[in-house]
Amino acid sequence: MKIINGGVCAAKGFSANGIHCGIRKNKQKRDLALIYTEKKAATAAVYTTNLVKGAPLTVTKNNISDGYASAIICNSGNANTCNANGIEIAEQMCELLGNELNIPKNDIVVASTGVIGQPLDIEPIKNGIPELVGGLGDNSLLAAEGIMTTDTKVKEIAVEFNIGGKLCKIGGIAKGSGMIHPNMATMLVFITTDCAISPEMLQQALSTDIQNTFNMVSVDGDTSTNDMVTVLANGMAENEEITADGEGFNTFMEALNTVTVYLCRCIAGDGEGATKLLECKVTGAESDNIAKTVAKSVICSSLTKAAMFGADANWGRVLCAIGYSGAKVDVTKIDVSFKSDKGEIPVCKNGAGVEFSEEIAKEILLQDEIEILVNLNSGDYSSTAWGCDLTYDYVKINGDYRT
Repeated sequence: MKIINGGVCAAKGFSANGIHCGIRKNKQKRDLALIYTEKKAATAAVYTTNLVKGAPLTVTKNNISDGYASAIICNSGNANTCNANGIEIAEQMCELLGNELNIPKNDIVVASTGVIGQPLDIEPIKNGIPELVGGLGDNSLLAAEGIMTTDTKVKEIAVEFNIGGKLCKIGGIAKGSGMIHPNMATMLVFITTDCAISPEMLQQALSTDIQNTFNMVSVDGDTSTNDMVTVLANGMAENEEITADGEGFNTFMEALNTVTVYLCRCIAGDGEGATKLLECKVTGAESDNIAKTVAKSVICSSLTKAAMFGADANWGRVLCAIGYSGAKVDVTKIDVSFKSDKGEIPVCKNGAGVEFSEEIAKEILLQDEIEILVNLNSGDYSSTAWGCDLTYDYVKINGDYRT
């Protein structure tokens, strides 16, 4: 397993582009992105659990019901959600792109992100598609920029791995900064690979992976209406197709997980207004469900997030979050430590505070990446969740997001 450059264009047969077509007022912001595979790809996706769903999700589900796709188109600046003609607009996006690429309109994944409840004008997209297609190339970065909303950093990664003597590559881009909360999906993530894998096994891989990755990310407690994670696998690495569990599938799962964990950390660390990436690692749980429940509860705690912003080693807030999580734990066994690249400091033992240096704790908590280590001392299960601190800027960003 080796990290490489290229993002969604690292794998054979994939190209991408991103442009400003006029959806967003700021002409310096790209607002339309495209990913294309020269060979039709096995496709898998997972979607938000929010009952209010963006029209593109409905269209995408229909389009990839056969397990295949050739392209992904995504606009930013407008979510195309809660619009009377939303389905029509999403279908028009597919038809316009299909005509330009000379592929069937139902071989396209369509996505939108941005403000909810505002009509999406098809004209900027219609006028921009020729330029979007014409500029296809090794442009993963441009596509990543095209799907950003309140993100401050581009999120992309690629890795290479070997299956059956064949070199395979997998890469991804993501957007996600606000309206991020567990229960798939909570962001837009587009992943491409040249590994040969059947649609059924690809869906199994993705659905399994998200339980420990994207479903364990929270920025603000709001589950988005629009978002999805999609994987395209075009098989151009020419490995023997993965059609069942086994060594090849396990290797693919490891590669996929490398990409998804990296993107999870990127999304959490770039939360709206955030200054710190928080990683809660729970060990010693009696069950997998208890480990996940505890990790999520800690990472979602507004008081814990605020304490981390202030570099305040207020471990009582961590215990409080565990206590209301609903998980059955023995609070008299819980240990808590805080850790960063400045060191680690125990702050709670067997559910009670221990003496520690506030000065050292503050130095540890002033860093950009903080680990909250929770040992339940009751079993062998573990889990990790990712989030960010809660800052003044989060309210500023969302106080006038629409206007």
